[in-house]
Amino acid sequence: MLGYSPNGGNQTGKLTDAAVAAYKKAHKNLKGVTITGYTGDQSGFTKLTQAVQGGSTVDVFRLPSDVLPTLVRAGSVAPIDDFLTADDKSDIASNLLDAVSTDGKRYSWPLWVPPVGMYLNLDIFKERGVDVPNDDWTYEEFVDIAKRLTFKRSNGQQVYGYSGVIDPGVVNTWPFIMGDGAYPLSKDNKQYTFNTPEGVSGLQKLMDLALKYKVTPPDFGTQTTTDMVTGFSQKKNYAMYSEPSGSSATYKALGMNFTVKSMPIGMSGKPLTTGGIGLISVTNLQDENKLKAAMDLARYLTSSQVGHDITGYYLAPGARKSVEVSNPIALFKPFVPYTYITPIIAQWPQIRTILHDQIQKAVLGKVTAKDALNNPASEVNSLLNG
Repeated sequence: MLGYSPNGGNQTGKLTDAAVAAYKKAHKNLKGVTITGYTGDQSGFTKLTQAVQGGSTVDVFRLPSDVLPTLVRAGSVAPIDDFLTADDKSDIASNLLDAVSTDGKRYSWPLWVPPVGMYLNLDIFKERGVDVPNDDWTYEEFVDIAKRLTFKRSNGQQVYGYSGVIDPGVVNTWPFIMGDGAYPLSKDNKQYTFNTPEGVSGLQKLMDLALKYKVTPPDFGTQTTTDMVTGFSQKKNYAMYSEPSGSSATYKALGMNFTVKSMPIGMSGKPLTTGGIGLISVTNLQDENKLKAAMDLARYLTSSQVGHDITGYYLAPGARKSVEVSNPIALFKPFVPYTYITPIIAQWPQIRTILHDQIQKAVLGKVTAKDALNNPASEVNSLLNG
């Protein structure tokens, strides 16, 4: 399980442990379920992928959607079609079932859609006398607020208006790049398109937060998710940061005074954010009884029932119509209709890694926005063309 820490070591650990315990309680004949945790970054993705492809240690797993085509092509993941009931088909959003389909077969149980939103520490807003922005705030309004929230406290502690993780495994800062109207690939995923004038201006806006406006911490571009959560909730030196909905449940449990807003609107004039589809997949098991048991567990872990059994289980708006979420997860639900879902193609893990290297260099001031988006063009198009 990605992002899982055993024995309730983090929120994902607590919720997963509780869900599996509830499932076992309802299935007395189940011999046992062992949960293995992997870090929620590129290293964790790689280790889990290797474990699944090994075919011996993982039966049910959660993995970024863009890794799914590679596993399908390798024959490492089982199709779910024979296990989908009529109720499943009517409950799960049809576009999400289509998204996990390859050659007419569906290869994962859609869990949720986690859109990136802007987290606001309302205590810091109050400390500086800054009003909470409207839902349709622009990039320019965001910059003004971030500048006003970048200051030094009387005890010498530096507070920064904004930060965000830049990592090949996440797209938490991409709404800035895409906000002027750029998309990384063409609609048919056959051509690289990030190096348009709109893409360059969007990346420049992200770079300007660090290089021009100085509203980000010195290590912006190299920070981890842990750095972000700690700075926002414990050290309280980040007033705003962008991330999907996962950490919001942790902040609620801590009693934090926070809210979530849509990402600032760029030159396109339209709201936009980024995200993916959370999936629960099953290894291509040869033992039919084991496969059936694994599919049943996967269905439960993506159902409305698990949401009823485990309070706060859903860390993002659910893929099923029957799933109900409450605040703070409900704050992200309005973003879903305009969420750019990262491409579910076999080449995407390589592409996102290539792009990350250039985006990171740009934010660190090592390359221009134009070069950062032009540099990958040939390599990415080669990958897309096989």
